[in-house]
Formats: sequence, C-alpha cells, structure tokens
Amino acid sequence: MTMALSPSSSESPAGASRGKALAAAAIRLGALATFAAIMAYFALTARGFATPFNIVNVIEQSAILGILAFGMSVVIIGGGSEVQTGGIDLSLAANAGLCAAVFATATNAGMAAPVAIAATLGTGMLVGAVNGFAVVGLGILPLLATLASMNIVAGIELTLTENTVLSTSSPLLSVLASGRFLGISALAWVLIAASVIVGLVIHRTPVGLRLYAVGGHPEAARAAGLNVGLHVWGTYVFAGLCAGLAAILIVSRLSASTPGTGELLLSILAAALLGTVFSRRFVPTVGGTVLSVIFIGFLANGFQLLHLSSYWVSGVQGALILLVVAVTSYARPQEH
Repeated sequence: MTMALSPSSSESPAGASRGKALAAAAIRLGALATFAAIMAYFALTARGFATPFNIVNVIEQSAILGILAFGMSVVIIGGGSEVQTGGIDLSLAANAGLCAAVFATATNAGMAAPVAIAATLGTGMLVGAVNGFAVVGLGILPLLATLASMNIVAGIELTLTENTVLSTSSPLLSVLASGRFLGISALAWVLIAASVIVGLVIHRTPVGLRLYAVGGHPEAARAAGLNVGLHVWGTYVFAGLCAGLAAILIVSRLSASTPGTGELLLSILAAALLGTVFSRRFVPTVGGTVLSVIFIGFLANGFQLLHLSSYWVSGVQGALILLVVAVTSYARPQEH
C-alpha cells in the first residue's frame, strides 16, 4: 500500500503547482477580459465615452491617482504583498492633503515657487520617513503604523487649515492647470512622465530588482548582503515624495487646498492592489498600476456619463479590493 501511494504523493505538489499556475493565468486573462468588457459596455451605452476628448480627459483626471498609486505600489513591492504583514501606507492620501495645505499656505505667504515646492516635497518625505522609522526601527506592523500616522497627519492638516479651503494661485499652478503640449494637458504629461521614470527605475535598474528581492524574499536578500531595513524605509520616503507631487497637482486642479483628500485612499488601494493581477507573481508592476488607474478613471467616468451615483464607484472599488485579495491569496505561490 505504501508503494502504491508513493507516486500519488510525489505527484501531488507538482499537480498543486500546475493548478496554481493555471489559476494565476486565468486570473490575469479574466482581469483583462473584464476590463475590455466594461470598456465596451460603457462605449455602447454611455454617450461620448469613447470620444478622444473624453479619453484624454480621463487620463488627465487620473494623474493625481496615478502618482499616489505609484507610491503605494512601491511600498508593497519593497514590503511584500501580504495584506496583513506586508508593505502598505494608509497615510498616503492624508499625507497628500497635508502637503497640499503646506503648498497653498507657502504660496499665499509669497514664497517663491521653488521654495514652496521644496517645503511641500519635504513635508511629504518627512511623513514617509517617520512611517519608515515606525515600521523598520520600531518594528510596528505597517498596517498599524500607517493607520496611526494617517490620523496624526489628518489632524495636523485640519489644524493648519482650520478645516477650511485655502484658495491660491501662481504661474506654476496656471501652467499645470491649463497648459497643453501637442494637444495633451500638462497633468496628463505629468502622469506619462512619472510612469516612464518610475517604470524604468523599478523594472530596469538594480534598485528595482533589489526592492523586489527584499519584498519577496527578505531573508534571502539579507543573506545576500542587502540592507533590507534601509530599502523598506526608502519605499516609505518615496511614497511621501509621491504624496508631495500629487499635492501640487491637487492644488493646481482645484486652485485650492481642500479637506477630504483622505477619501482618495480607497481608490489608491484599489489601483495598487488591482495592478497585482497583471503580474505573474502577483506583485505590483508599474504597467499594471497604470492600467488599473486608467480602469478606475474610466469606471468613474462611465458611471458619471450614465448618471449613476458616485457612491457606486466606492462600492465597486471596495468589492475589487476584496476580490483581488481573495484570488491572489489563493493563486500566489506559497514561499517558505
């Protein structure tokens, strides 16, 4: 009986591996098919959805979400994609709100554009550095560390703005808001440029390779001589930089710093996590994140053109997060 069972036992791991590989492929193909089907549905039912003007408009509107999603994706890459213990930055949207308040305040105080930009980016990176210290230096779970940071940062923003809208204007903001080149808006160019730069760094340089190694195999990376803690800390600083950049775009688009930026968190998480389904290893990629950002932008746009409540968008995003976490947890190869 033992000899009869041995072949079956030896084939079981291989069969499970093949099953997970097929499931992973099915998830990727299913995600692309769903994306295409939803786009086709909106194109057929929502008037003006497929026009060049609307497409460019959606890309422009997606610039802020895209910059923030890049920050979240890099944190997940460097910290690991396990939701409970891996990399995540729940303070990212609140950080962007604080940075927007700093930029508006600095501009209204008459500071030169370079000084206001430096103060804004410095604020975002400082928050990121504190998050990184809490995670790496104090050993607090990223989920808890950044949750606490989110509330602290939101409180500082409300104190700085007194929970009011801070209107502002400057030549830089005018260029970002209404500038165009080759028929494409400045905000869209910012998203395109950021996608290229982040994509090259993450996928074509040793830095990106090390981040994937640190996030996917921290013990092996440590054994290979990589400073795991420094790399993880750096991802949070980069996320803070993204928050500062997005804040400048927010102020340029609204001509003001407004409370409520924290509401972007659900969209940021949805974009970063949804981007994992386009990767063979179910970790974020820049291309997958861009595709997810555009998908979420078109989803909101399609609902708007069909005169459906915007609350449905939040519901769909929440459902997508649950679905992605569930299916990737099953299909992701188990690493020990």
